[in-house]
Amino acid sequence: MAKSVTTYEKPTPHISLPDWYAKQWELQQSANTRRNDAFELRNAARQIRSETKIKTDWDTYMNNTRLADRVTELSRWRELTEKQLEKLNHEIQLLKDERSDTEKELENLNLPLQVTAECISMRDCRRGTELTYDEANDELKKELCVIEGVKQLLTNRVQAAWEKLNRLEEVKFKVGLDLQDKIDTIEIDTENLNLNRTCANISYKPNALRTPKKTISYEAWKDHCRYSKLLADNEMSDTYNFREAMQVVRERARNDIRAQQDVSDFTLRKRIYQTQKARNELDWQKMKMQKEIDIMLKEIARLEDALLAKIDAIKCAETRLENRTYRPGFELCRDEADLGLKDEVLQLRQTREDLINKINCAKATYNGLESLLIRIDKNLDDKQHSLMTDIMCLDMRARLKTGDRAPLANETDRNIVLTRMEQEIPIES
Repeated sequence: MAKSVTTYEKPTPHISLPDWYAKQWELQQSANTRRNDAFELRNAARQIRSETKIKTDWDTYMNNTRLADRVTELSRWRELTEKQLEKLNHEIQLLKDERSDTEKELENLNLPLQVTAECISMRDCRRGTELTYDEANDELKKELCVIEGVKQLLTNRVQAAWEKLNRLEEVKFKVGLDLQDKIDTIEIDTENLNLNRTCANISYKPNALRTPKKTISYEAWKDHCRYSKLLADNEMSDTYNFREAMQVVRERARNDIRAQQDVSDFTLRKRIYQTQKARNELDWQKMKMQKEIDIMLKEIARLEDALLAKIDAIKCAETRLENRTYRPGFELCRDEADLGLKDEVLQLRQTREDLINKINCAKATYNGLESLLIRIDKNLDDKQHSLMTDIMCLDMRARLKTGDRAPLANETDRNIVLTRMEQEIPIES
């Protein structure tokens, strides 16, 4: 048969219609399977996206809460540490003031020490029998020992205060370092708390899960915080007791010195009174001695006049006897006149010897009285010198009395204070 159209077929094998239907069914089944797998994958992806979002949000929320709680806890500890640091600074300043007061008290001891040494040296310049180891001398030396002991005690306290200040400075440094660490940690945690996924300064970090060296546990951190607080509290409590002890030592030392100064002043006044009494007694003795010397001098003059009179009487009696030896013949007899004249001469000679002996005794007595008067004058001069020395010591020690212990202007004011009559006296208009 003749062909009007020419057809061309591919030289490949053609499939039959059942095969075609089979291919269509296979494709349909594959498409359904892929769609089901994609549907399940999408559901699983949606589920995991939701779960991871929720977990991430909750993890972020919980960590933000933990960071906020940590910042709050650190803030409380920071406030507590700041208060402790303020207390430490205040305690350090108080201790410095106490040490300064103690050093001033120690410097103020130079004046009573110098005055006491000058008083002892001045009283050592007394002369003669007045240079004695009396009660005033003992009390002044005791006062010197008391001041030296107080000075040594205050010096030890100042040294201990210096050591305590070093200890407080060390604790302050530790507390300040701990406070700075807490401030830096709060800043870091606050910055971390403000970070989120939209911030620009976030990035991957190498080995972010590493544990840094010297990392401690939370319990160890709490123990360290409690230890720092307890260390500061104990140190401040010990410093408070130390300051109180320093105040007690200063007051006790001041009271001991004042008491000993009062005792020394009393013994000096007592010694002045005793010296004045002895001087007055010697003045009276001197007056009586001078009067007795004058009387003795007059008596010696009278004795010498009597001796001169007796010499003339002896000359007269012996002349009478000598003249009667020239009687002639039997007239040269031992009559009553001769016996009487001889007896008179013997009596006059004996009287002359007695007067001479008495004059010698009177002159010896006069010399003894005069020597004793010289001794009394010297003793009086020594007592006057000793009296002036003790009075000068009292005047010198007046520099030690300041404030309420200062001497009043006059005796009236002193009596008003002693009788507590300040409130009874009307105010002058």
